[in-house]
Amino acid sequence: MTVWDIAISAGAAIVSTLAALVWILSPRGQSLATGRSMSHRLAEGVSFLFDNKSLHHASETAMQMYNMVPGQDDWQTWRDRMLSRFPDVPASPDAADGENITVQARHVEDKATLCLTRRGRFTQVQMIENGLPGATQTQQMRALTAEASHLRRASDTTSHAIWQVNEEGRITWYNAAYERLYSQLHNARPRDDRPVFEIDTPVGGTADTQRVSSRSANGDRKDWYDVSAVRVGGITVFHALNVNVVVRSEIAQRNFVQTLAKTFAQLSIGLAIFDRNGQLALFNPALIDLTSLPADFLSGRPTLLSFFDRMRENRRMPEPKNYKTWREEISDVIAAATDGRYQETWTLESGQTYRVKGRPHPDGAIAFLIEDISAEVSMTRNFRAELELGQSLMDTFDEALVVFSSTGVLSFCNRAYRELWGLDPDSSFADVTISDSVREWKRMCKSGARWPALVNFVLDYGDRVAWEMPATLSSGVPLMCTVSRIASGATVVRFVRSSSPPARRRRTVAADRTGSSAN
Repeated sequence: MTVWDIAISAGAAIVSTLAALVWILSPRGQSLATGRSMSHRLAEGVSFLFDNKSLHHASETAMQMYNMVPGQDDWQTWRDRMLSRFPDVPASPDAADGENITVQARHVEDKATLCLTRRGRFTQVQMIENGLPGATQTQQMRALTAEASHLRRASDTTSHAIWQVNEEGRITWYNAAYERLYSQLHNARPRDDRPVFEIDTPVGGTADTQRVSSRSANGDRKDWYDVSAVRVGGITVFHALNVNVVVRSEIAQRNFVQTLAKTFAQLSIGLAIFDRNGQLALFNPALIDLTSLPADFLSGRPTLLSFFDRMRENRRMPEPKNYKTWREEISDVIAAATDGRYQETWTLESGQTYRVKGRPHPDGAIAFLIEDISAEVSMTRNFRAELELGQSLMDTFDEALVVFSSTGVLSFCNRAYRELWGLDPDSSFADVTISDSVREWKRMCKSGARWPALVNFVLDYGDRVAWEMPATLSSGVPLMCTVSRIASGATVVRFVRSSSPPARRRRTVAADRTGSSAN
């Protein structure tokens, strides 16, 4: 190599070195050098480096924790994710120009701070957690990142939508279910400025639940959601739970109750159904008439105790002998109704008689049925009085009378019958039939009477014409037995003592035929 070649090479090297020095000393060169220097310091902790408003670099922990990618995300995206914890983050990195800014966390117990350093067009953001050094902070951030991954996985696999809204009304976070719901209702991707539902933000930290309905984008179905909102600091967390099944159940229950109300409105029996909390849930108009309780009182859903208290005040139930034990008696009534054992007859001061029943219903409900049986009781009493009168009258007869029903069951006899045969049908546990009676008569009489014919007549196997037959007791006392048909297919048999055999007996051809066949 000649001296000239060496001189040329040395001159080129000097020129290149001078050119590099000039570029480095220029503003652009200094800015890029500063960016490399600042990027080198982002290896630990949570740090971000912005080139004007674009994210130029971020530490590994920061990218994992906040899901940000250099070259794609910008200052506004980063700020939206920081506002929930650091509300004083400046709207633009230009606010830190020429000075270092420290942003404190929202809550006092949170000791984290953001340090913003502006150098040229680059802005470095360093998060300091409790004043810990970079290595320790990185370990802590990795633990928090792992926890955030677990929480994100849990939130994305839940079936109900969750989203968060900041103080400006913008959505800062949502889960996968929210994205699916938004697409279903609006046929679009979620927007930060338009929540899936327009829900009022609660005041303070109190929880508030609102039921909203919404149709899908094609309008073919209407869905119902219970949306709960809880305000935590400057962030409001919303949870939307699909309650279509609940709404359908409520509609079916309401329709069923309306159907029951229309049905029970036609009943003369008063009905009062109390729910599991002991409050009146359903009643019919007959209850108002029977209890004389005002409709507004019943519509106010009184409790069981107040219901019976008001009935006592209206004198629509028996007055307790000891008012001090009244509550205990009502508690016993409720307990008996719960087991389905309560059934009583109330006799009121007005002379009316009520039949009251308590029956258990599903889900802890209790139903009370109140029926006015005054007419039935009066009729029963009159009928019983007539029976007693008829019995007294028949007992005055000297003839022994016994009546058998159309099925051959003994239904009535007088005192003379009991004395003649020494029988008392009322003391028998089972029904006394014509066959049982004939067996006893035959045992106490001499042979010769046509007992089979009498049995056939009572059981309607022969003619219905009245007839007579003689019989003789074992003691030798002659009897005349007269058999006659009376109302409702019943048969009356009369036994009359006679001192001598009758001169003539009434017979019919049919009776003779029956007697001959019996003999």
